[in-house]
Amino acid sequence: MTHVVVVGAGQAGSAVVAKLRGLGFDGQITMIGEEPAPPYQRPPLSKAYLLGEMEEERLWLRSNAYYAENNVTMKLGVKVTAIDRATKTLTAGGETLSYDHLVLTTGSTPRRLPAAIGGELAGVYTVRTLADVDAMRAEFQAGHRVVIVGGGYIGLEAAAVARKFGLEVTVLEMAPRILQRVAAPETSDYIRKLHSDHGVTILESTGLDRLLGEGRVTGVRLADGRELPADFVIAGVGIIPGQALAEAAGLEIENGIKTDAHGRTSDPAIWSAGDCASFPYKGGRIRLESVGNAIDQADLVAENIMGANKEYAAKPWFWSDQYECKLQIAGLNTGYDNIVTRGPDGEAVSFWYYQGDTLLAVDAMNDPRGYMVGKRLIEMGKSPAKAQVADLSIAIKDLLKA
Repeated sequence: MTHVVVVGAGQAGSAVVAKLRGLGFDGQITMIGEEPAPPYQRPPLSKAYLLGEMEEERLWLRSNAYYAENNVTMKLGVKVTAIDRATKTLTAGGETLSYDHLVLTTGSTPRRLPAAIGGELAGVYTVRTLADVDAMRAEFQAGHRVVIVGGGYIGLEAAAVARKFGLEVTVLEMAPRILQRVAAPETSDYIRKLHSDHGVTILESTGLDRLLGEGRVTGVRLADGRELPADFVIAGVGIIPGQALAEAAGLEIENGIKTDAHGRTSDPAIWSAGDCASFPYKGGRIRLESVGNAIDQADLVAENIMGANKEYAAKPWFWSDQYECKLQIAGLNTGYDNIVTRGPDGEAVSFWYYQGDTLLAVDAMNDPRGYMVGKRLIEMGKSPAKAQVADLSIAIKDLLKA
């Protein structure tokens, strides 16, 4: 009987398993995850779950009964320590398992502040897992002071939740502006104003020298010598793809676990999907950190294990919820050279990224119609004239006729 082993019990791992069974795969499936919880949604962790608006079981992607009913062997709270490609076996929790197909959905881990600057002090947190959020939950008390290191989406979402709890919030960003790596100045300006209006202090072009405190953090010293008090600190300084296991097994690594267009690694019996995997895209290679990509890539891998021989056509999309603002992003803005603004139209505004006359991506704030139309245009390879995009007298749906 064919045995598929999935290492990594997150969004991508869960999707592989469900797709295999949905396609009628009747072989053996084993899923191994380091966390004790079954596969769960990560996006609500730093929002609804932290706010107390969602119980843990509502985070679960599927019920425990699903795995039993679909004959999936779950090994949770277990770490895979080695892969032996020659014998097609792996070591997990002291047990040796054989596989016919191995799928690595090992996700990513948050970058931590260096121990040399106080990153190991108590009261310093990252936001990635259920355990991370459970550990920091007690810190969210009105009047407490939090310093958030990093002005990316993770840090800014944490800032929004902290303000809802009535905390004093300071965001430190080393770059000249928040979201510099991922968004245009127009989006940065919008999000900066949103946070400022809600009482968040944002310090851009501001480096961190070190964390202060003995045993537990009590503040931060900035690169310019200023010191800020802090009851706790959240580090939102990016993630690292979960490639260590693959690398130790001798698989090719390139900004994550290198796969071909079918999701195969450099070993034809081993596949990869999700945050940890890089894949060919428009003549280059990218790695996407999003729920949509994790699901789509995982589905493709499952289909190809079943012999479909399909190539992955990524359709990048992302979202971020901050206060009353829902930011939806379609496409990838890499290489843009101009921005077209549509709006504001009431609460809605969107920024359209172009390279020359080619539409690359859309950032839509409280503008679901703009997002959906932009996403469809990008997927169809169509680019409306920039003047039409900016003209609010033209209905958004009519841009699809471009």
